[in-house]
Amino acid sequence: MLFDTFVSRSLRLTNHMVMAPMTRSRATPEHTPDALMATYYGQRATAGLIITEGTSPSPNGLGYARIPGLYNAAQVTAWKVVTTAVHAKGGKIFVQLMHCGRVAHVANLPVGAEVLGPSTLACPGVMYTDTLGMQPHSPPRAMTEADIAHAVEEHATSAKLALDSGFDGVELHGANGYLIEQFLNPLVNLRTDGHGSSIEGRNRLALEIARATVAAIGSDRVGIRLSPYGVAGGTGEFPELQAQYLALAKSLSSLGLLYVHLVDHSAMGAPPVPADFKLKLRAGFDGLFILSGGFDHAKAEQALLERRADLIAFGRPFLANPDLVARMRKDLPLNAPDLATFYVPGAKGYTDYPLLAA
Repeated sequence: MLFDTFVSRSLRLTNHMVMAPMTRSRATPEHTPDALMATYYGQRATAGLIITEGTSPSPNGLGYARIPGLYNAAQVTAWKVVTTAVHAKGGKIFVQLMHCGRVAHVANLPVGAEVLGPSTLACPGVMYTDTLGMQPHSPPRAMTEADIAHAVEEHATSAKLALDSGFDGVELHGANGYLIEQFLNPLVNLRTDGHGSSIEGRNRLALEIARATVAAIGSDRVGIRLSPYGVAGGTGEFPELQAQYLALAKSLSSLGLLYVHLVDHSAMGAPPVPADFKLKLRAGFDGLFILSGGFDHAKAEQALLERRADLIAFGRPFLANPDLVARMRKDLPLNAPDLATFYVPGAKGYTDYPLLAA
């Protein structure tokens, strides 16, 4: 099943394999994709669907050094080179819209941008900056209602620019401790207004962004990534977690979203997402369901056979194996990822992983 053609709604994919979004920090200092990024994604175009690294819809959302944006004309022009490279090889590609929120340092932001979050609570831990090295996360300014409305509109505008750039759709990043999940999680969202303090309040930003993005480009081009039970960026489990995410899934269904992309990072040390809860989310969402986290060929085939997912996402295996589809089809050995080159500039550990033919 993994290598069979997949057809559903707006998607016609050459197989059931998705390249998961992975930050690689290879954009220019101006947060614009370059030719190396086009090579990287073009190399991996045999994936049924590529979801790009997190790409900010706003200067305020650029929490990290050298991550790409999609909010100006230069970025649109640059992303066109990437999407053209993927489409030339028969692939499909969605851009992941990621507003980092409080997972940021001011040294990584352009002039005039600021660190924002649901409250003034700073993200724990440190992050890398090109100019100052490792630094504690900058304290955010608590977003006003006007800030929230502006962020919603930024996502919708960026989604329109994504289509101008040649993308087949967008994935909203509601996972991994970034802005949308900061509002979803009561360990981070300390608000007592209509964007906090209850299941409905905490889900509100995710749904406002989803609704605006659907209005901008159509529901068949919009998916969302979620990470319940994740611990990134100061998030974590809370008493109403399952009830809240099931309510969110139901509301996303009513908007007609194309897919939910559920990530389980237990293979990387995070708490597992309970198997029965994954099934409840799948049953509660009337759309495509993508599972991500720790899959190999056998586990992916089993998940598809048992109808626990429609598509399976692979992260690091695609990072280190541009020809992952061919390798998995023949159950051949995989290249090991080079962790030291994950987030540094240049081709090493990015576009130089060996292919089977080599």
